[in-house]
Amino acid sequence: MSSSKSLFTSAALAALAVAVATPAAAQSYYLQEQSARGAGRAFSGEAADTGVASLWWNPAAIARSGREVTVGVHAVAVNSEVRDAGSTLTYPGNVTVPVNGISEVQSPIESGIVPNFAIATPIGDRFAVGLAVAAPYNFTTKYEGDSFARYDAMTSELRSANVGLVGAMRVTDWLDLGVGFDAQYVKAKLTSALPNLSPTLPDGFSSLEGDGWDYGWNVGAQAHFGKLDLGLSYRSEIEHELDGEVQISGLLGPLAGANLLSDGVAGFSTPSYIAASARYAVNDRLTLNAQVNRIGWSEFDNIEVVYPTGGQTIVLDYKDVTTAAVGFDYAASDRLTFRGGVGYTPTPTRENERTARIPDSDRWLISGGVTAQATDRMSVDFGLTWIAFSDGDAHSDRTLYEGTPAAVQSSLRGETEGFGLVWSLGTRMAF
Repeated sequence: MSSSKSLFTSAALAALAVAVATPAAAQSYYLQEQSARGAGRAFSGEAADTGVASLWWNPAAIARSGREVTVGVHAVAVNSEVRDAGSTLTYPGNVTVPVNGISEVQSPIESGIVPNFAIATPIGDRFAVGLAVAAPYNFTTKYEGDSFARYDAMTSELRSANVGLVGAMRVTDWLDLGVGFDAQYVKAKLTSALPNLSPTLPDGFSSLEGDGWDYGWNVGAQAHFGKLDLGLSYRSEIEHELDGEVQISGLLGPLAGANLLSDGVAGFSTPSYIAASARYAVNDRLTLNAQVNRIGWSEFDNIEVVYPTGGQTIVLDYKDVTTAAVGFDYAASDRLTFRGGVGYTPTPTRENERTARIPDSDRWLISGGVTAQATDRMSVDFGLTWIAFSDGDAHSDRTLYEGTPAAVQSSLRGETEGFGLVWSLGTRMAF
């Protein structure tokens, strides 16, 4: 491959790599909807609560819960809007023109379903083992090929499945410990438009599809002091390598040499996750919950793209964030428990570095829920969460075909707003 083709291809792959940076949901590309019970209280007490419904947050949760299984499903509906606020392309010769096309995009974030499953059983008097299947990273955004955001994003699809094996031990009357191993599958499809060297020419097209399995671990502890339960856990980052196919097509004239169909690899890291939680039983009916999470998004600092003739490192510069939630459980009777909670989640993206792949912003969660004890061995959990997104900006400057006479500056400027609703339904059974 010629040096000019290598530079053009590198620039096109850079555009695709930015796509991996932001295929996300509840916060960047992380979904916390892993428990219908927890959804009812804005996930405010999960690391300190016991049973399989808290297994995603703390592997020690099953140390004294007995034989249990839980199945849940969460319907996520997002109403979003992204508007053009002056996006431009600057062509060689310092010719700057507005990006033409649809200037208001309705609902680029698609709604979807998030399932979860967990099962645990004791082994003797002090040990327990469990299995959890979750979908922590699932998200889709779509922009039409004639939208103002097309040079930043068209389709962004991320699908994941996390299979966790967990072991827990009841160390003393008050202390439980747990450890887990995670196998995580990720599949992604990312597309965007590429400009030719004149606004009168049709756009080129770039696409990257890939998937792969990678691995991580988690540890946790719980302390139980009568009315007070405390929990602390850590989930490791997972470094992913997605093997797949890169396609670049439709580039004309001096750019035509960059068209290709080739194998490629994109590497990125999911964040680490620290959860600290407390639950306090005020009386036999009312329990108060609080949880603080530190999410290590700074580990998601770049994307490594490798293809047969070269590669590129894309700097993303995410920041670590702290999230918080408070809530309550109120047992109205032996058969009926009501829940509620409020949570706050800041975005890990930085100002002036936010793409259209995910119109991410700070958000508040307000949740309510109820648990009905259907039988002595089975309960049904329901939760409803309102997510209020702060108005934000999509602001991203990138140079396509950088280092060549054909360099084009893409300046995305957008305004974002939206809200979300999540319906959560699950069942927990002892056996």
